[in-house]
Amino acid sequence: MASQDWIDKDFYSILGVSKDASAADVKKAYRKLAREYHPDQNPGDAEAEQRFKDITEANSVLSDPEERKQYDAIRAMGSGARFTAGGAGGAGGSANFEDLFGDIFGGGGGGRRRRTTYSTGGAGGPGGFEDLFAQFGGQTGYGAPGGYGGYQAPPARGEDIRTETTIPFRSSVHGTTIKLRRGNGQETTVRIPAGVRDGQKLKLAGKGHSGPGGAGDLYVTVHVTPHPFFRRVEGTDDVEVTVPISFPEAALGATIEVPVLDGGTVRLKVPAGTSSGRRFRVKGRGFSTAKGSGNLIVTVEVHVPAELDEQAQEAVRAFAEATAAQDPRAGLAVKARV
Repeated sequence: MASQDWIDKDFYSILGVSKDASAADVKKAYRKLAREYHPDQNPGDAEAEQRFKDITEANSVLSDPEERKQYDAIRAMGSGARFTAGGAGGAGGSANFEDLFGDIFGGGGGGRRRRTTYSTGGAGGPGGFEDLFAQFGGQTGYGAPGGYGGYQAPPARGEDIRTETTIPFRSSVHGTTIKLRRGNGQETTVRIPAGVRDGQKLKLAGKGHSGPGGAGDLYVTVHVTPHPFFRRVEGTDDVEVTVPISFPEAALGATIEVPVLDGGTVRLKVPAGTSSGRRFRVKGRGFSTAKGSGNLIVTVEVHVPAELDEQAQEAVRAFAEATAAQDPRAGLAVKARV
């Protein structure tokens, strides 16, 4: 993010918190707003989508202590501050605060933000521009060689690391912790959150390669092995299962036990006259994440025994005679000719 964006955007206002809000307050406000404006909850609403992006952007800065400190300092120093910049603004011209900081942070509105820290100097008051520029690797004094207006750009961060891991389906339900070993033998602990999706990418800030400007980030793509019974509905926190029921249960109705993700079961009422393939929804018994819980989608299939003894065959024949007037394929030929 360019410094101009930091000056123009009030992240505290976006999240609806005060400037002295605690990290817990910021997290709570972000979760509440993220649930309200998430694109999945507002399909096709461009305004809600932009609001969600702003909320996410604000949280990414205010939830990081170093970036929040940097943001507060730049906002404080950037409010109305202007100064003469010699060659930067032409003969006698002036260059504003955001123009200079735009170059320091990568230039313009599209420059890549670099994570840097600096001292605030003095006994409680913010440091001067010379103190700040010194932290970015330049020399104090406006005439120092190199960089914009005589100041050097900050040193580059280390490269990011990208890797993959595969976890069992059950670990995606409850969450887990894994250890990744680098080529140099160093181990990094990665916490996989409950409800992680197959193909989801996790970011660990500052866990990449080291560099003069700080370490890069670590990105982990998580793959989840399939389960023989549960199936996650793509793009959601819902889970699907297929449950067999007997013909008498389908015809007369019944209450059955259906396994759920936490290892227990839930009671499902199957009404009389249920056909094979009918779907039922059990609210809140899908995957649980920080955003909420998905649903359990149950599809029932009528089970037909492969073999029947003589008594069972007689019972089926009696049923067939009693329901001979009911033709499940009535009108099928007419539909086929349309």
